[in-house]
Amino acid sequence: MQNHSIKGINFKGRRVLLRVDFNVPVDADKNITDDTRMRESMPTINKLLSDGAAIIIMAHFGRPKGGFDPELSLLPVAKHLEEMIGRPVIFTQELLGPKVSQMAHNLKDGEVMLLENIRFYPGETKGDVQLAEQLASLGDCYINDAFGAAHREHSSTAVIDRFFPNDKYYGFLMEQEVVNLQKLMENPARPFTAIIGGSKISSKIDVLRNLITKVDNMIIVGGMRYTFTKALGGKIGNSIHEDDKIDTAIELMKEMDERGVKYYMPIDCLVADKFSNDANIQLVKGDEIPDNWEAMDCGPKSSELFHDVIMHSKTILWNGPAGVFELPNFAKGTYELARSVAAAGKQGAFTAIGGGDSVAAVKQMGLADQMSYVSTGGGAMLEYLEGKTLPGIKAFDL
Repeated sequence: MQNHSIKGINFKGRRVLLRVDFNVPVDADKNITDDTRMRESMPTINKLLSDGAAIIIMAHFGRPKGGFDPELSLLPVAKHLEEMIGRPVIFTQELLGPKVSQMAHNLKDGEVMLLENIRFYPGETKGDVQLAEQLASLGDCYINDAFGAAHREHSSTAVIDRFFPNDKYYGFLMEQEVVNLQKLMENPARPFTAIIGGSKISSKIDVLRNLITKVDNMIIVGGMRYTFTKALGGKIGNSIHEDDKIDTAIELMKEMDERGVKYYMPIDCLVADKFSNDANIQLVKGDEIPDNWEAMDCGPKSSELFHDVIMHSKTILWNGPAGVFELPNFAKGTYELARSVAAAGKQGAFTAIGGGDSVAAVKQMGLADQMSYVSTGGGAMLEYLEGKTLPGIKAFDL
């Protein structure tokens, strides 16, 4: 990481191509409802502005089907960015061509230009080399600060690097993400506890398999728990599960036993007679769910068990909710996990949070600042946890 850090580099007088992840949510009036991803890249942008660089920003927004789409234009982002940096942002809704190239080359020190949605070019998601070369011609150095897109082998994230063999860098956000993930996976303080949730084993198989070789404790929550429960012969009622992954669950538990990894699952759960916030509810044992009822959240005894494991850990990774977090009556288990992880952090544990619902939970509770590391890239973090080399990171080593 040190070889590609922007620390100690002065970019004055240089045209910097900066790839960021500004794929932010907007409302019906195109007002940005959460600018977290933009704020996360502000340290990099502010460093470049203080150096006196000319900045050409590349970003994507949504999933265009090819060609210009006014509904997916970065115009709202350009306006919001102006407010954030307190200076004009040069923006054109034209796609790459002579005019855009001229605008980029005419940039003065301290000026900022935002290119239109990079995914309007079909070649972007295909990793098109010619598009990458065209983008590279706009600047004289490249900085990648888009960890959220680091798992994509796209033109602006993993191909463009080859045109800057001696002038490619990580932004502060990208560097922080990679350093924290390396700390988590390569040299964790022990005991190391992973909390993995979500609805399906199938979406987390590779994560579980890789983490089994790293952790001391595994806490399995969410809907995936009930595939394990059925594999153990328990009653799961109508709870979500995957019959075709029962053998996988058995294999994972066998490997954890062989490696001495202690694994924990909810010992009680909140069940409902329908998938609704206003359903009838009862508390039952985790492996005794009545027929026609489905598990929606872990119960208080489970939260106490998990709290004890978490508080005796020195490294904690949390990815995935404990229940149907989007329904208020079934969010308590997820909230209790957030409180426990924050409490462990207060006593010195390294705490890492990733995944949409887990991040949302700590933010809603005002606990994000109490975590050691909250990842900005759900998909990228998951692939890293699977043991994969991310294209946006691998490109820097070529």
